[in-house]
Amino acid sequence: MEKLKEQYLSLLTSTGRNGIDNVTAYLEKAGFFRAPASVNRHLSHDGGLLEHSLNVYNVAMRLREQMIALRADIEERLPQESVVLAALLHDVCKANIYKKMTKYRKDANNRWEAYSGYDVDYTRFPLGHGEKSVVMLLRLGLELTNDEVLAIRWHMGAWDLSFQSFESKSNISAASDVPLVAILQAADALAAHLLEVKS
Repeated sequence: MEKLKEQYLSLLTSTGRNGIDNVTAYLEKAGFFRAPASVNRHLSHDGGLLEHSLNVYNVAMRLREQMIALRADIEERLPQESVVLAALLHDVCKANIYKKMTKYRKDANNRWEAYSGYDVDYTRFPLGHGEKSVVMLLRLGLELTNDEVLAIRWHMGAWDLSFQSFESKSNISAASDVPLVAILQAADALAAHLLEVKS
């Protein structure tokens, strides 16, 4: 896991973005590098959030390359630095919400067995998933472009819980015209549902 952490930090700091040092210090303090990516779905183990973030980065960079190959004029609207930041930081809101706990399940003999798992606690800062990551990053002093804010905010796409209102539907519809938003939504979904599923 240490090599993955080094790779992650190297990619983030390579952007040279103002405020990135505050972000990396926060991620260390908040337990980002030890957190799972989910309670019981994809990468539900120590370090899963780090793995997921790097998977999203790798998929997003490949999608970027493919889109530029198909439409060269889109390159200026998909800066590499923006893809790096959006992909690696889209889930910073998950850094300190998971708690280890003992859970129970039926074993092969239909008997209850204890196992180590996670629960989630949103009470510290109960704000929606994407917007919470944006607020946290801005509070840490990270300079984000409008496209980066939109990509992180709407990375959950239609799975976003606040997607029910007319205003939200209008907002996500307009945001979907931003190439970085489309790339991040696709990369997040492909990583979580294809790369990270248990076989």
